[in-house]
Amino acid sequence: MSELTSTLSTHNPDRTSNHLSQWFFVALLVYLLICAVSIIGGGFKMAAGGHAEELFAFASNPFAGLVIGTVATALIQSSSTVTAIIVGLVAGGLPVSVAVPMVMGANIGTSITNTIVSLGHVKAKEEFSRAFSAATVHDFFNLLSVLIFLPLEIAFGLLEKLGSLLAQLFYGGSEVSMHSFNFVKAATSPVVSNVKYAMQSFGDQTGGIILIIFGIILIFISITLVGKLLKKLMVGKARQIMHSAIGRSPISGIFSGTLVTVLVQSSSTTTSLMVPLAGTGSFSLKQIYPFTLGANVGTCITAVLAATAVTGNSEAALQIAFIHLTYNILGVLLIYGLPFLRYIPVQCAEWLGRSASENKMVALAYILSVFFIVPALCILVSNQFQ
Repeated sequence: MSELTSTLSTHNPDRTSNHLSQWFFVALLVYLLICAVSIIGGGFKMAAGGHAEELFAFASNPFAGLVIGTVATALIQSSSTVTAIIVGLVAGGLPVSVAVPMVMGANIGTSITNTIVSLGHVKAKEEFSRAFSAATVHDFFNLLSVLIFLPLEIAFGLLEKLGSLLAQLFYGGSEVSMHSFNFVKAATSPVVSNVKYAMQSFGDQTGGIILIIFGIILIFISITLVGKLLKKLMVGKARQIMHSAIGRSPISGIFSGTLVTVLVQSSSTTTSLMVPLAGTGSFSLKQIYPFTLGANVGTCITAVLAATAVTGNSEAALQIAFIHLTYNILGVLLIYGLPFLRYIPVQCAEWLGRSASENKMVALAYILSVFFIVPALCILVSNQFQ
């Protein structure tokens, strides 16, 4: 009898219909997100009137760009949102060289959520040590990535060149170019064009500013609602993937972290799911670490998808989206691939976790330093280069 009840509940048509309607709503929200990125690009282009470089002169220094990306993501708590906005701005004329440090900063800013989640274990000393270590290993990895790749970018434009090569595969005009059959842009063009047309009556500058604000609001709404829906639909499955993959191998952990982050559309969610597992001792920090690296890669997918639909400076928009993806993949390959670099984030996180469990003020000082004091120092340093 219980088996029959279980079978009937599993095949409940109302439940299936509800799931289908939720997935349809997810698809609609993703469509609106892609439209929003194009709207921001169009609005920025209208408002700037060809003077984008002058408008962003304050961010021309890489340290200032890094601070903007870090602080914006720490406040919004979504690197997907910040990167999508950056893609839209690049489509409207923001120089790619200015945007590169911003996407690096977005990686750092997104990790404050799991650090806060770890504070839930503060009453149990050993649990807090493990949880705080699991939360901050993401920070240390991202900080190490910046220390390696920002100087390379400043000196050689490494990421900008790699992003350009990848973007040319889509918009290079060759036989392998996907520009000629970009159905995503074709699908979003009617909505974007009508919204732009409606704003023309306000004049270029006012209409452009309204478009930018409207696009940013639409991105916020879309990503927030998509995140909530996907958490309801996928977090249970995400936990199953985590439990089955974390203990297998580092490669399995990285790929699973990428997959889970694509499913729930939030690296903050992915990394926050790991904190309680570490706190209770279910998994060690070295087991959880590769999963964190995969989360960095998975969070780039939204921006790449959105960039395929932008109007205006579409190749540059796709370039910055690929730069973010390339930056995170290279970070994993270099830092985790080289034995002498591999466990530096783990060792730093374990030391910090032990220190924070002995003195809770260390945790507070760390959060204030990484997300407030260090950005302020970067601004001071950048002023020295002005």
